[in-house]
Amino acid sequence: MIAKHTISAAAIGALALAGAALPAFAQPSDQAESVATQDAVLSVRKVAEGLDTPWGMAFLPDGRMLVAEKPGDLVIVSADGSVSAPVTGTPEVWANGQGGLMDVALHPQFASNNLVYLTFAEAGEGGTAGTALGRGRMVGDRIEGFEVIWRQQPKVEGPNHFGNRIVFAPDGKLYLALGERFKFAPAQDLSNTLGTVVRLNDDGSIPRDNPFVGRNDADEAIWSYGHRNIEAAAADPYSGAIWVVEMGPLGGDELNRIERGANYGWPVVSRGVNYDGTDIPDPEQYPQFKDAAKYWNPVRSPSGMVVYTGDMFPEWRGDILFGALSAGGIERVDMEGGEVAGTEFIPLNTRIREVEQGPDGAIWLLTNAKEGSAGEVWRIEPLPVKPDSADGDRSGAGAMPRGQ
Repeated sequence: MIAKHTISAAAIGALALAGAALPAFAQPSDQAESVATQDAVLSVRKVAEGLDTPWGMAFLPDGRMLVAEKPGDLVIVSADGSVSAPVTGTPEVWANGQGGLMDVALHPQFASNNLVYLTFAEAGEGGTAGTALGRGRMVGDRIEGFEVIWRQQPKVEGPNHFGNRIVFAPDGKLYLALGERFKFAPAQDLSNTLGTVVRLNDDGSIPRDNPFVGRNDADEAIWSYGHRNIEAAAADPYSGAIWVVEMGPLGGDELNRIERGANYGWPVVSRGVNYDGTDIPDPEQYPQFKDAAKYWNPVRSPSGMVVYTGDMFPEWRGDILFGALSAGGIERVDMEGGEVAGTEFIPLNTRIREVEQGPDGAIWLLTNAKEGSAGEVWRIEPLPVKPDSADGDRSGAGAMPRGQ
């Protein structure tokens, strides 16, 4: 058992304002641990473990979760932490490097059509691979009639930067956030979909109001381009805006509001530098590119993202939450009127691959300490606080772990 002590709300605020280091967060067990933030003390509890490099997560209407494991399996995780055998009917994947079975999403009308969408790395000829998007119907605990409805072109060699996040906008259109496969220059070439966000109808066809429809030199699926590698994307249900947080090189992770036909500048501009140490021009030098709403240096390595809409954390409603792989926690972006009002890093001492909001407003995470290691499902909710005491202290029981 981890020894604990309490911390007052006033002390939490003072620490946050001063930028002081809070006590190290202890890895949660079946019994909840806790961590302080600017607005609340969080209860963090491990729900399931033993997952094989989990990457994507989606809640079924009955409260269970579909979890995509990168080596190729789709499993069902129940609220009690039990993990099913692999769901049958899923595609064969190219599981190498950063590629494999990646994101999973439900159709907005899943209750009536049972459609499940998967993205994955698909093998091509001569050792090439590329992202593919497919869908099938969930019947019982299996997938039937799975078919690929869209493929990233071209397939290329290499194990990196597949991107892969599926977002359904409030209008029903499907956005797929993609990487440039670590090829750099193709992100500025409209004839391919490397380093783009594509916009599709739910059957994989191209909406006729996409910005480059009718151009012979462009792929008509493209909605925006000039991206590096996007593993964090979400729709704001309040405004309809599509937000992504993409990985920079050495420095320069960036939050971007995705706009129709916009060019976000990679690899011409960045707030980071190349891995070999060579400089990259800053965005101000090329005003024709769309600039980011927010940059991070040092990087967070963003993966998984949600715009929070629940009741458990009313202070966070409308804020962006995304996982931080290299930083080891969650980044919260305080959004006010569609603009960034501030940010807060919430340390959790492990790689966070995916962030989702549960049906009851709790925050759910997929962890993966490192590539190829077992992953876990964590649940986050506010820690109950005691009534105001005579001295104004509102400490939660066991609010902070000592971090042994």
